Amino acid sequence: MRKTVAIITPAYKAQVTLPATVRSVLEQSHGDWQHWIIADDGADYAGFLAEQGLADPRQVFLSSGGMGLGASRARNVALDRLETQYAAILDADDRLKPQKLERAVAALAEYGIVTTALDVMDMDFSHLRHVGAGPDRVLSPGEHKRVNISMDSMIAWDRSRGDGRYDPGMSNMTDLEFLLQLYRTIPQSCHLGTPLHDYVKRDGSMSNGKDVAAGMIASKREILRRLGSGYYGLAPEDVAGLAGFLTISLAAEATYGAALAAKPGLLFEDHLEPMLASGRV
Repeated sequence: MRKTVAIITPAYKAQVTLPATVRSVLEQSHGDWQHWIIADDGADYAGFLAEQGLADPRQVFLSSGGMGLGASRARNVALDRLETQYAAILDADDRLKPQKLERAVAALAEYGIVTTALDVMDMDFSHLRHVGAGPDRVLSPGEHKRVNISMDSMIAWDRSRGDGRYDPGMSNMTDLEFLLQLYRTIPQSCHLGTPLHDYVKRDGSMSNGKDVAAGMIASKREILRRLGSGYYGLAPEDVAGLAGFLTISLAAEATYGAALAAKPGLLFEDHLEPMLASGRV
């Protein structure tokens, strides 16, 4: 039996990137989906996509109710409304590989959370690197970030087994924070090692800007605090695994600026990965 997947896409001034995102949904081998596009800028994305020849009756259009309220609030608008059992996140500048939903739905028959490897690209969709590529595997919360070292908005999940809402008070790392909410009631995730999600590195989303880096550091520290307080109800070994990752990631944030100056174009993932491998802080 095919399962309907609600794909949630917040859109803020997304006219340049959204067509490629929507096209990737239209090209899915699993056709039982709803695409919830939430305008966070007052734009008429239904009309815009129709003009682009990308309208589809499976698309659902909502508004965040404001201007630039943030992706977390926009996503929550959809989460408060949708009724499907399965949901997935897709940012308005990323893309799904054609088999992403088919593979995710198959795995969701057994596991409550599915993550996939990433095809990391620049804004022209040129390949930069993969993240999390390798064999399919089952991960505990404490193991997750050692595999998925970058970006967690590639998840799909079973809403009957785990629920949550995005935290609009956090400036960054909201995808990981949301995933930790799901881990409260879903003890393991299934990671598909085939890159099935295109993660586009945009200038404003990389950790090479002062304001972005400050937000990342503050958010990582807040998640560390929540982990230490037992906020997510995770087992001690999972808390230790996540805290270890975040501690090394914070050390990487502190040294990334100098490393980038020495090697222009250095990806944060390429800076972080050897630090994780060595365990050094």
